[in-house]
Amino acid sequence: MTRFDDTVCAPATSAGTGAISIIRMSGPESLRIADSVVRFRTGAALSSEGYTLKFGTVEGVDDVLVSIFRAPHSYTGEDSVEISCHASSYIVSRIMELLLAAGARSAEPGEFTRRAFVNGKMDLAQAEAVADLISAGSEAAHKVALNQLRGKYSSELKALRDQLLQLVSLLELELDFSEEEVEFANRDKLRALLDETSAHVLRLCDSFRVGNAIKAGVPVAIVGAANSGKSTLLNALLGEDRAIVSDIPGTTRDTVEEVLTLGGVRFRFIDTAGIREASDTVEKIGIERSIRSLEKAEVVLGVLDGCVPLKEACKACAMIVEHLSSRQKLILLRNKVDAYDAIAPEEFPVMDRSYGVLPLKYPAFGTYNLDPEALSRELAVCLTEKGIRIPEEFSVLDISARTGEGLDELRSRICSAYSVAAVAGDVTLVTNLRHFDALSRAGADLAAVRSGLDSGTPTDLVAEDLRSAIRELGSIFGEIAPDEVLGSIFSSFCIGK
Repeated sequence: MTRFDDTVCAPATSAGTGAISIIRMSGPESLRIADSVVRFRTGAALSSEGYTLKFGTVEGVDDVLVSIFRAPHSYTGEDSVEISCHASSYIVSRIMELLLAAGARSAEPGEFTRRAFVNGKMDLAQAEAVADLISAGSEAAHKVALNQLRGKYSSELKALRDQLLQLVSLLELELDFSEEEVEFANRDKLRALLDETSAHVLRLCDSFRVGNAIKAGVPVAIVGAANSGKSTLLNALLGEDRAIVSDIPGTTRDTVEEVLTLGGVRFRFIDTAGIREASDTVEKIGIERSIRSLEKAEVVLGVLDGCVPLKEACKACAMIVEHLSSRQKLILLRNKVDAYDAIAPEEFPVMDRSYGVLPLKYPAFGTYNLDPEALSRELAVCLTEKGIRIPEEFSVLDISARTGEGLDELRSRICSAYSVAAVAGDVTLVTNLRHFDALSRAGADLAAVRSGLDSGTPTDLVAEDLRSAIRELGSIFGEIAPDEVLGSIFSSFCIGK
C-alpha cells in the first residue's frame, strides 16, 4: 500500500468571494514549514502543543491564524496545520507559493482523507462517507452520510465478516483433519448462521434502492394523459413557472426535471410528455421517454383529468398502472376539481345527456358525481377487467394544480415514503454503488455455500466460497484494498479534502 512520508498542502475552502480562506498542510514537515513561512507573535509552531491557535504574519501578504494539530491527534493522523487568511485569491495563491517553496507539495484530490485512511483514522467506508457528507444536498442525505462516517455501517459489516471468519476457520480445521473425517462445524448450526447472514446481506442490498435515491434525490415522475395538468402541477409544487403550460394537448415533448426538498428529503420531480397515441415522431419519442421515467421513478404521481368522462379516466389510469412495478409508490390524483366550483349543483349536466351537446361552460361529463373513494373503486374495477394488478394503497386524491387545493396533502403523502426520521433510525442504508456490488457478490457466494452444504460439495470448495464472501465484505471497509482501487475512490474527492 502507498505510504506518505512527505508534506502536502492545499486550499481547504472553495475559491470565490468570502471573508476567510483556509489552507491545510499535513505531513512530518508541517510545523517546520509553517515556522519558515509565518512569523508568529510568540513562540514557534514546532514548540507548540497540539490544539493550539497561534496568531502570526506572512510578511507582505496577510495576518493569519494558524491551527496546530500534532500526530496522531489530527484528521490525517499526522502533524498538521491550518492557516486561516483573508479570502483573496491573491493571498491564497501567494501563501501556497511560499509553502511550496519551503518544501511542501500540492496535495492530490482526496489526499488528506486518503492519509487518514492509511494512518488508521478511519476505514474506507468512512472515508467515502466524507465525500458524501460534503455533497449532501438534504437533511436525509446528511444523516445517512453522518451515520456512515461515525462507523455504524462499518461496524455492522465487520460483525458479519467476523461471523463468517469463525465459520471458515472451523471448516478449514476439518480440512486439516480430513483423514479422520471429523466435523468441527455442526452442519445444522452452520446452515442456520448462513441463512441469518445471507438475509442480512440481502437486506443491505435491498436498501441500496432507497439509500441511493436519498443520496441522489428521490425520483418522482409526474405522468398522465395529455393536457391533464402535469406541467401546471410541477409549477405549483416548485412555486415558479418552470414548465410550459398550454391548453393544447402534447405541449410537453420531453422530460423536464427540477429538484425540490420536502421534509428534509431531496426529490427530483420529472414532468413527462402526456401518454397517448402519438401524433408525430417527436411526440412519440417524448412518450417513450415518459414511460422510461415512469419505470425508473420511486414515486409516481398519476394525474387524471377530472374534466373527462369516467371511461377516459379509466383508460388513462390503466396506461399508468400497467407500467408500474410492485416497489413503486403510486399517488393517484384527480386534477382540475376547481372546474366544478364554477357550476352550481343544480346546473350539473345529467348523465343521460350527450357529451357533444353540452354547453361549453360545462367541463364535460367528468367524474364530478363520484367522490374520491367511489372513483377509486370504479378505477379498480376497470384495472381488474383489464387484468392489471391494483397497486397497494390505491386511492384517489382530489387536487387543483391551478388553485393549490389538495397540494399540502400531496406533499405529505410524498414525504411519508421517505422520512428523515426513518433515515435517522437504526436501519442501515447502502448508498454507494461499489458497496452494493460487493454485497451482491458476497450474497451470491453465501448462496453457493448454502447450496454446497445441501448437495454435499467437498469442504474445501465450500470454504473457498466462504472466503470469497469474506473478501467481498472486507473490500467495503478497506480490509483488502489495492492501490488502484484507492486511487479511483479518492480521485473523485475535491482538492483539499
